[in-house]
Amino acid sequence: MNEKLLNYLLGKGYITKEQADSLREEYRSARKSVRDLLMEKGLVPEEAIVDALSELSRLPRVKLYEITIPPEVRRLVPPDLLRANMVIPFDFDGDDTGTLRVALCDPMNLKGRDVVAITSKLRVRPYLATSADIMRTIDRYYGTQEMQAAVEQFSVAQMGDTPRSLEDELAQADVNSSPVVMLVNSLVEQAVRQRASDIHIEPEADQIRVRFRVDGVLYRRATYELNLLGAIITRVKIISSMDISEKRKPQDGSFSITVDRMEYDVRVSTVPTAYGEKCVMRLTQKRALNRDKESLGLSGSDLVIFDKLLEKPNGIVLVTGPTGSGKSTTLYTALSGLNQETVNIVTVEDPVEAHIDGINQIQVNPRADMTFATVLRSILRQDPDIIMIGEIRDTETAAIAVQASITGHLVLSTLHTNDTASSVTRLLDMGVESYLIADATVGIIAQRLVRRLCPNCKHARHPHPHEADYLDIPEDQIENTNIWEPVGCPRCSGTGYFDRIAVYEIMDITPPLRSLISRKASADEIRALAVREGMHTLKASARELVLAGTTTISEMQRISMEDDMPEAIHSGESMA
Repeated sequence: MNEKLLNYLLGKGYITKEQADSLREEYRSARKSVRDLLMEKGLVPEEAIVDALSELSRLPRVKLYEITIPPEVRRLVPPDLLRANMVIPFDFDGDDTGTLRVALCDPMNLKGRDVVAITSKLRVRPYLATSADIMRTIDRYYGTQEMQAAVEQFSVAQMGDTPRSLEDELAQADVNSSPVVMLVNSLVEQAVRQRASDIHIEPEADQIRVRFRVDGVLYRRATYELNLLGAIITRVKIISSMDISEKRKPQDGSFSITVDRMEYDVRVSTVPTAYGEKCVMRLTQKRALNRDKESLGLSGSDLVIFDKLLEKPNGIVLVTGPTGSGKSTTLYTALSGLNQETVNIVTVEDPVEAHIDGINQIQVNPRADMTFATVLRSILRQDPDIIMIGEIRDTETAAIAVQASITGHLVLSTLHTNDTASSVTRLLDMGVESYLIADATVGIIAQRLVRRLCPNCKHARHPHPHEADYLDIPEDQIENTNIWEPVGCPRCSGTGYFDRIAVYEIMDITPPLRSLISRKASADEIRALAVREGMHTLKASARELVLAGTTTISEMQRISMEDDMPEAIHSGESMA
């Protein structure tokens, strides 16, 4: 099956001949399947791998998010066995209640089939699904009861005759069997499988509220008794190398976790509140920060400008936007494209979010006097060709960045501003001379993230007159134009949205714009000239996604900097 899969993917153009040869050597020496290697390296989307395996093995394909599993099927096999073997029975085979339909992610997983057959005492008919779909489905049907079981075990342990201190129990653990450890692990694993970027553990007056941020929006996922707070926070602090005895001051830490063969970095922050310590965990899959440029969401014309900016031998390219707008992903993608044997790339970051082979990455450390400014001075003596600065935060860093770009270096960095034009005024406010900004800056990229509509359940309709006006659709074209709205289904957990896509506004600093910037023109004047020269604003870029059925008009309004949205949409009035 390994050779068949390699040849199939090679023939379909998913991998190159060089990648196929490398995988062939690796699976023979490492004794891993090609499927596992492809998953680890992220070379081919899992959907494509499973489709290929389905065709090669002649096993039918199933999408579990489209199916409701009957209660009598759910009771046949315990969830711990399902997780351990990455399988799940999802229905009886037609009217034959003696045969189970079972989803696997690997057609060679004979052990998984046997476990289900022996435990259920039924025959098994295998189907193929992605591992992500299988694990999300297990979480959907069994996750709550597993976490509740861990909570009950903890309560029983605390009521014992000779309970150990919480710190002793957790710190000494090979704590894989500890209820609190199981609860925390389960929280993180479920957050990963639900595509959450953050976990919020928040004490309230009489309970703990747990919320996941999915596609930029917070959703409540669980509530627990308040007496669990100390145990949960202590466990998180232990694995994050934080001080478990300090509860009166904010703390920061981090840890790594592997979920479904993918490694995630988790940055942890705790802060004391009126009802106890609140904890926020930010989840980052390192591989997700490094994408192909084509997958960023850039339109054809913007992609041309993006490439043009990165081909400059020197100058500053700024990426702007609020926290959580995808700036790091854009920068890492740009760096990966620039990463060649012939150039010296150095980054200064806080923190280093993903490691890229061939790039020298430096973590700032203010306690050791390694600030952005001090590190920048040092790396200018390291013969760099390209410098990436995690963020321009102060006048000193801005001045050094400008000086570096003028003296022959390509500098990439971020700013926290609303759009491209206001980035110029922000640098002016930092004390950088206007003629230096005009001379050094080659391009500014503003971006936001909008939620993608779930392709499984989105619903099309014609725009209402006020929406058509906002989208610049002529009145006689309304009946020929569709926009889409969210509905909700099991695949998107009822939200109507699945994943996010970036919306860009790219300003190429042309000679007329340089002249305007050097004269200290206002942001409005700079923006107006850039639009006349062909710049797509955030609103214009979002409009294209709305008309393509990728996102909704409400998402467009949320990220648009132009205050011309009809009142009906501003107020959230129903469009039905």
